[in-house]
Amino acid sequence: MLENLNLENVLFLDIETVPLFPEYEQVPENFKKFWGEKTERLNKYNDPETPDALYRRAGIYAEFGKIICISAGFLKNNEFRVKSFYGDDEKILLEAFAEMVNRFYNTPRHLLCAHNGKEFDFPYISRRMLINGIKIPGILNLAGKKPWEIQHLDTMDLWRFGDYKNYTSLGLLTAVFGIPSPKDDIDGSQVADVYWKENDLKRIVTYCEKDTLAVAQLLLKYMGKPLIDADNIIVV
Repeated sequence: MLENLNLENVLFLDIETVPLFPEYEQVPENFKKFWGEKTERLNKYNDPETPDALYRRAGIYAEFGKIICISAGFLKNNEFRVKSFYGDDEKILLEAFAEMVNRFYNTPRHLLCAHNGKEFDFPYISRRMLINGIKIPGILNLAGKKPWEIQHLDTMDLWRFGDYKNYTSLGLLTAVFGIPSPKDDIDGSQVADVYWKENDLKRIVTYCEKDTLAVAQLLLKYMGKPLIDADNIIVV
């Protein structure tokens, strides 16, 4: 598949998510009940923690979190251009992202690519679009599609080579392949605090853009192609 891939048809993605509320105490009572049920299942596989203590992880679940940034990048004429959709109002950023995808990535030849995208980024975006009353773009909508009709690439899935027990982080793979680390400032575990406590969304956007670039660089390595030069990276 990768041998015949036209990289100019690929949109590379990364998202950053946070819990819907800064603190567990601000969660509505009915959602505290549902979060309690979720934490019971989480505690089956880990040392037991209270719902309050586990709330720092709420952002990874679309029912309890929200998207604060989507960074999207594409290759064109040996340049990598990346644009971010971000803000406190999730609906506005999702509408802008959907408009871009519907306009430029709307044919069967187009593909979305993310690291662990099939299990996280793609379904998370789709679920949050439904919650916000936004029509899911065709390239994201899997309803009624056969497996070979799904226009998604996943750099973690490609690395598995059929070994579905294996999880390999983007940070580890960038180290393995000698790609500049996207984790040189913050990592995913710090995003909620940087957003809710430090109020530094711009820092998160920069981190998200680095992750998006790292996904593109990783796919280039899989294809045996040279990395994108720093002078050819353009933030728009």
